[in-house]
Amino acid sequence: MVWTGTWVAERLGVELIGGEELPALLGLALRRNPKRAHLLVSSVLGKHVPQRPSVVYGSGLGLGVRVRELLGDEEAARSVVLGYAETATALGHAVADGLGLAPYLHSTRRPVAGVARAGGFEESHSHATSHLLLPEDPKLLAGGGPLVLVDDEFSTGNTVLNTIRDLHARYPRERYVVVALVDMRSGADLGRLDAFAEEIGARVDLISAAAGTVRLPEGVLEKGRELVAEHETAHAAPAAVDGTPAPVRVALGWPEGLPDGGRHGFTPEHREHLEEVLPALAARIAEALHDTGTETRPGADGRPAAGERPGAGGRPGGSERPGGDRRPGIGERPGIGDRVLVLGFEELMYAPLRLAGALEDAGHDVRYSTTTRSPVLAVDDPGYAIRTRLVFPAHDDPADGPGERYAYNVAGAGFDTVVLVVDSAADTPELHAPDGLLAQLSAHVPRVVLAVVPAYEPAVTSSTPTVSEAPERSSMLPEPLRGPAFSSYAPEEVGWLLQDLSGVELEAPTEEREEAIQSGGAHYAESLPVEYQPSARYQELFHSALDSSAARMARAVGTVTETVLAELPLRRGRHGRDPQSRGPVLVSLARAGTPVGVLMRRWAKARHGLDLPHYAVSIVRGRGIDANALRWLAAHHDPADVVFVDGWTGKGAITRELADAIKEFEAAEGISGFDPEIAVLADPGSCVRTYGTREDFLIPSACLNSTVSGLISRTVLRSDLVGPNDFHGAKFYRELAGSDVSGAFLDAVAARFDEVAETVDVDVKELLAADRTPTWEGWAAVERISEEYGIHDVNLVKPGVGETTRVLLRRVPWKILAKRGADADLAHVRLLAEQRGVPVEFVDELPYTCVGLIHPQYTRGATGTDGKAVVSQ
Repeated sequence: MVWTGTWVAERLGVELIGGEELPALLGLALRRNPKRAHLLVSSVLGKHVPQRPSVVYGSGLGLGVRVRELLGDEEAARSVVLGYAETATALGHAVADGLGLAPYLHSTRRPVAGVARAGGFEESHSHATSHLLLPEDPKLLAGGGPLVLVDDEFSTGNTVLNTIRDLHARYPRERYVVVALVDMRSGADLGRLDAFAEEIGARVDLISAAAGTVRLPEGVLEKGRELVAEHETAHAAPAAVDGTPAPVRVALGWPEGLPDGGRHGFTPEHREHLEEVLPALAARIAEALHDTGTETRPGADGRPAAGERPGAGGRPGGSERPGGDRRPGIGERPGIGDRVLVLGFEELMYAPLRLAGALEDAGHDVRYSTTTRSPVLAVDDPGYAIRTRLVFPAHDDPADGPGERYAYNVAGAGFDTVVLVVDSAADTPELHAPDGLLAQLSAHVPRVVLAVVPAYEPAVTSSTPTVSEAPERSSMLPEPLRGPAFSSYAPEEVGWLLQDLSGVELEAPTEEREEAIQSGGAHYAESLPVEYQPSARYQELFHSALDSSAARMARAVGTVTETVLAELPLRRGRHGRDPQSRGPVLVSLARAGTPVGVLMRRWAKARHGLDLPHYAVSIVRGRGIDANALRWLAAHHDPADVVFVDGWTGKGAITRELADAIKEFEAAEGISGFDPEIAVLADPGSCVRTYGTREDFLIPSACLNSTVSGLISRTVLRSDLVGPNDFHGAKFYRELAGSDVSGAFLDAVAARFDEVAETVDVDVKELLAADRTPTWEGWAAVERISEEYGIHDVNLVKPGVGETTRVLLRRVPWKILAKRGADADLAHVRLLAEQRGVPVEFVDELPYTCVGLIHPQYTRGATGTDGKAVVSQ
């Protein structure tokens, strides 16, 4: 038998590594998704691949039995099972059935009025990322017993860890059990679960049916996109045509008060009730399979009118199927041996699965699968997991708006009857429309039966606050990324409010990036420069600079931190808050500000015993700060406690960018309290009030890129990678670990804290008494230099040691202006200029140690304040 992953493996070089059972459980397909190229397609999940319901249900049931054996009956009775929408809703329910003693809840992407939200989280790689937890009983997740989390695939672990982080903060417990059909973690991810468990102080077990990993070759994402583009329309099933037979509607008689699934909770008592009524429900479907006259006349809205059943004339006679096999006419009754597909609907997987299982028990030849939101390429090849694709519009008024939905491996699969099971919320005119799902099914399958389960309506009590609109986006954003999974910093040092784009090829040579920006008006944040690999000589300069400036750095760190701590009560008072607080929340501007934020956090802990929260966020010139990051911060902290941190100021462009962005955010979101003032280590441009020094000195972290910043790239903002509800992106350069000096840099500076403590106390006392009003003299100097050198554009003048270094590392420089006598801070600048053939001109009257100049004559894609190309005139 051909493995259904062969087609992808041969073309992309993707390898499935593991035991012999893996190819029997998994095939491969290509996602139509910019974040991940491949899709592991389970043959036992009943989502994309029709499978016998006994196999699908048995897979989850067996895992549930194993969980019960692990926990023991006493702990099993105290546990709660949580499944993931949409793919694992039935799997989680089957695990709960195997466990036998626990209530079940699955996440949902359907907001429901009247139900309080008990949590939410994000699935970062998914096509539809936001998950809500909406239990009818608000105390369902509040117990202290084990929480069993069930997903079809455990790969990076991000989704599960996001969930546990969110819920553990609300409902802490001692034990979690993660259950998956397949454990596909890479070697780099294997230790994350243990490290995470230690971090939160809880036990986390993992149970899976099989284990392995996927080996992805370099460039797989781009190759996958190319393959998708090449085959996008070649293998989709034909569209529905007019004249297809109307579906049969069957009245199930679903019991009142019995939930249709676990969206709002499903208890062991509900399970007992379902088991009692299941044979009768299935019998009504079986009766419809044998009834020759069960089509109903459509009503005015195109839906069947209740109780109306036309005669034989309502259905055409026999017709030919694409393969030449004949459709049965109206008088030809399907028998018990005919092939039947029970097709569920997105999150509604459990009820259709159990109905399909009951039909199978009654002797019918039944398969089971469901429709999905997931966009996957279809290729009609036996070595590919998704052979055909039906495309139709959403039909349940989704909260995220209209869009395409899909049914895979239905067309051309030889089914005689499809029993479509939906809930009443999805039985809409869109379902019955000429291009809707029913029409699509009728065009490819001889007979379609529609069974509608009433969507469960939870009871709204006085203790359950009414929610009449979709929840705030901040509650659905993921928890911050942390080391060692993302960055080489320790997890407590910084949480990155970013999404991991490590698998995306974003780098290009400097000249090519400039050309691309110029030719298409592209934004600089849409790509990354190739990471500069320092020579041995340059690395020696870095370490020498660190040795000579560590004490100076420590003094500036101490001064700016003590200033922030002293002025926080005033800051809170300006925003109408109680002056008393537990301390500031440090929010560094990634990535230059992040090492400074870590050092400020270390100072506060060493001198005051404060354990300050520290996060890193993205700000992009011309696009502003990441609004989703601000939403997350506002949901978890008082905005008045947030202190933005950066490394240094040049001419103050980012200072102005942040002020404008905060103003726009508050106007749009109605969230107040964020103070746009930035605390910086060095403020040579006199652009801020809170700083460690106003001298333009060498901050050694400016000498390097990711290897001094936790191995994190500059941030990325590109519409095909970053959606409206996503954090900005960045890459983690794990492969550069051998060159990483991030920890050495931090330790060298922190080691000098004690020796500078007294000097810092004097500096802070003087600063707090001084007039620190920004003069913006740096901006004035830049304007003067721009005119003197005939550039006539301040955006091409990059002042200060840090900005000059960036010009030499990332851009196409014209010349470097250096202040005569500032040799101690210029060694690395002179070396970089020498390596790139850039002249260094020493001048006497310069307010900065050095200034980097970019001239349009030499950089056709030089970027301005809006981040786009400056065209040479």
